[in-house]
Order: sequence, then C-alpha cells, then structure tokens
Amino acid sequence: MAEPLDPQEIFEILEVHLLGSTPTLTGKQVADEVGIDFEIARQRWRSLGFTAMADDEVAFTPADVEAMRLTQRMHDLGMIDPDDEAALIRTLGRSFARLAEWQLTMLSRSIDPAGLDGPGLTAVMDEVTPIIEQVQNYIWRRHTLSAASRLLLAPPVDEDGGVSTAIGFADIVGYTRQTRSLTQSELASLVDHFEAQALTIITGHRGRIIKTIGDEILYAADSAEDAAAIALDLVEEHLEDEDFPQLRVGVAWGPVLNRLGDVFGPTVNIASRLTSIARPGRVLVDKELAESIEGDPAFKLRRMRRTSVKGYRRLEPWALRRPLDEGDLPPVAAVLHEKGQDFLRAVDERQSRAERSTAPQGLK
Repeated sequence: MAEPLDPQEIFEILEVHLLGSTPTLTGKQVADEVGIDFEIARQRWRSLGFTAMADDEVAFTPADVEAMRLTQRMHDLGMIDPDDEAALIRTLGRSFARLAEWQLTMLSRSIDPAGLDGPGLTAVMDEVTPIIEQVQNYIWRRHTLSAASRLLLAPPVDEDGGVSTAIGFADIVGYTRQTRSLTQSELASLVDHFEAQALTIITGHRGRIIKTIGDEILYAADSAEDAAAIALDLVEEHLEDEDFPQLRVGVAWGPVLNRLGDVFGPTVNIASRLTSIARPGRVLVDKELAESIEGDPAFKLRRMRRTSVKGYRRLEPWALRRPLDEGDLPPVAAVLHEKGQDFLRAVDERQSRAERSTAPQGLK
C-alpha cells in the first residue's frame, strides 16, 4: 500500500489538477502574453481577493493567462464598464471564495485526502470536479434567466435610476445571547436551519434573498403584498417549528438601486431601522408599504407613534398582523382576547428592553 501524502504533496496535486500545470510564469509574463499593462493585471488579481505576489515570483500557469485574456476580451467587447470593473471583480472574487471554502469543507467531511495516495486523490478529483463545475454552471444559467426576467419585465426605472421594490430584514432575536450558550455545532445547525427555512418561505412568495449578514437576512420582493406575506410567515414560523429562531422583521417599499447583486438606497436603510425597533415576533412596515397593502383583507395594519432612529427623526412605523376573526367571538371573549393581546405586547416590550440593556455595547 502506498504511503499517504503529506500536505505539500496534496496541494501540488490539487494545483496541477485545477490549473492544468505547475506555475511557470510571473505576473509580468502573464500581462505581456495578454498584451495589457502589468499594473492592470496586478489590480485585477488583487481585486479577486488573491494573495499579492512579488513581481518576479513564479506563481502563474497558462490557465491564468487564458483567464486574463478572456477578462480582457469582455472588457474590449464593452461587457465590463471601466467604472464598474474593480467592483465587479471584487464581487466575483468574494462570491467564489466563500463557495470554494464551503465546498472544500463539505468534501473533507467525506474524503480524507491525507489517507489517499497520489493516484487515489487524482481519481477522486477527476470525478468530483466536473460534477461541481456542471452544477455551478447550471445554477448560474438559471439565476441569469431569473435576473433577465426581472430586468425585462420589471416596471420602468424612475428618474433616479431606481425601481420600486419591497425590502425586508429578518433578524434573529437574542442571537448574541444564544451564541454564548451554544456549541459551534449547535450554532451552525441554528444558522443552517434558519437560512434553509427562510429561503423556502421567501421564494414561496416570489421573493429573493439578497444576502445573509450573520444573524440577519435581507430579502426583496417586487410586490408589496408578497413582501408582507413573507414577513408574517417568517415571524410565525417559530410558532410552528421550535427549532426555527424567533425573529423581528422590518419591511419598506420604495425606489431601490440594484448594483452587483446588492441593493442600496433609503428604502434599504428604512427597512433596517424598522427591524431594529420591532418587538420580538413582530413585523413593522413603513408608511409607503402600509399604503400599498391598505384594504387588502389578508393584512391588518395599525399605525404606531412616530419615532426617531439613526438618520430619520420622525419615522412612521406601522404594525403588520393578520386579521383577527374577532367578529366570531362573543363580546366578553372578544374583550378578553384583546386584553390578552395587550398583555403579550407588554411582555414582549419588557423582554426587548431587557435585551437591549444587557447587550454589550456595539452588539445586538
């Protein structure tokens, strides 16, 4: 039986498998072969998030030359705006860096490369790499089609270059406190379950996740009604599934600038501020979204007192709920029901104040 490989040997085999050969070129030679300035090539390399190399370091292969040549071809065809080039490359680099880390972590759970010899590791990679590449290619094509449908069928862009969209933030209640009491495995399970169920709920109402930010999910929907339905389903999931964390949600409606897969503008800021003041298990929406869904029998709205938050001195929040079938209750039961709701609201407010007062400065 062949001797198992040491880490350096594993890396060298992966390098040849993934890049086609061992490094034979410096960065200057790559730039010369493509016909671009060396500083441009170096900036693109760093924007992708790769480690800086010395000018005379032999660290590149013909695969790097081809990739740089294709990038330059996209630039020559006008597919990449010079003003957006660095931001686009950074976004690609961050996205694939996270994906690669996750894929290798997942692969290492089932395959121990240190227990394989050279031919064994090569055989595994020969089978696994094409599968991963094909799946990634399919997902990219599907998401490209989805993005194209939004761009082609979306309402006209307003004079500021934005499109009215619903933006929602869903934030885990007491996340900082939970991280102190959970093991790494338990915390990973909590986050994975949260993201998986949230994705099911959001896509089930034609919404889309823009990004996850630790204990928070940022989502968007092209319909105010869809965004409101998503928000209510998210906060109610905790009642159906005890493993799903309790959330607070804020949603706003208005012009949004979409850029490189992210969203920007006052609407995003307002949604974030609403989330920060929402009680556990509750949804707050802004005036614009409240007006958009007013009269819809699927929702019940209650205007709340104006409040001052960072950047907005008189923000007008509205509490969003499902309509209560109070008409089916006897008068006394209806009164008791409302009293019970008042009691629960008071308990929520007390818990929220306690959390804010005990949380370390700078943390939620």
